[in-house]
Amino acid sequence: MKAIVIAAGRGKRLGVHTDEVPKTLVQVGARTMLGWQLRAFAAAGVDELVIIRGYRGDVLEAGARAALPPGMTVRFVDNPDWERNNILLSLACARAELDGPTYLTYSDIIFTPSVVRALAAGPGPIDLVIDADFRDIYVGRDQHPLDEGEVSDLDAAGRVRRVGKRSLPPAEAYGEFIGLARLDATGAAVVGAALDELAERYRGREDQPYQRAARYSNAYLTDLWQELIDGGTPIHPVTIHGQWREIDTGQDLERAIALVESTVEEWS
Repeated sequence: MKAIVIAAGRGKRLGVHTDEVPKTLVQVGARTMLGWQLRAFAAAGVDELVIIRGYRGDVLEAGARAALPPGMTVRFVDNPDWERNNILLSLACARAELDGPTYLTYSDIIFTPSVVRALAAGPGPIDLVIDADFRDIYVGRDQHPLDEGEVSDLDAAGRVRRVGKRSLPPAEAYGEFIGLARLDATGAAVVGAALDELAERYRGREDQPYQRAARYSNAYLTDLWQELIDGGTPIHPVTIHGQWREIDTGQDLERAIALVESTVEEWS
């Protein structure tokens, strides 16, 4: 099973922590962010890793190879325009890797192995991890307010209806998309075809709006999820209850360390 880690950005809000290393290699207690992700993926049977790199790609390669669990291989895809684009176009750099079932993850989150195991059992074709207890994480999180969360609600059939930053008032949200998803073979084909179509639609027009993004070049992954939902593709939630952390600020880093220390038995 494959996992694609979208790791091209620097993470300036972490300040000096990313002066010399990409965000995903920032230390969170005993391991880097990426190290925790790889441990969680390995526990769910992932043995093939693809990392999309940009800022300090040479450092990222060395750090990723050092963190690889036994039996897991890694290869790298470069995003040469990482300073000028965002998550969606970063994923587009790895379009060729969408050739079968795969996990997709942001590089600046950590999640316990049980989260990936739950996701592995999702119904497909596209499953998003949604934290129903997301409001608890924002209590006291004053450096990253709730209105920046990629919140979601569900339709009458229990599928994802709206998802993304400012997609709906947080008070109406079912949960928050944590940045971790799974595509089965059909889902990978759907996402790949959508990326191909978007590349043609926005060729030479990257500064035009797309979904909630003011410019296509700055679009988020959730903008793609919303377009697929609007077009009739079923996207399902895999609900969790707080077993993850996003690491965007120094305050977040402290909270992530507390999470891994409190769940240490799950990682052994």
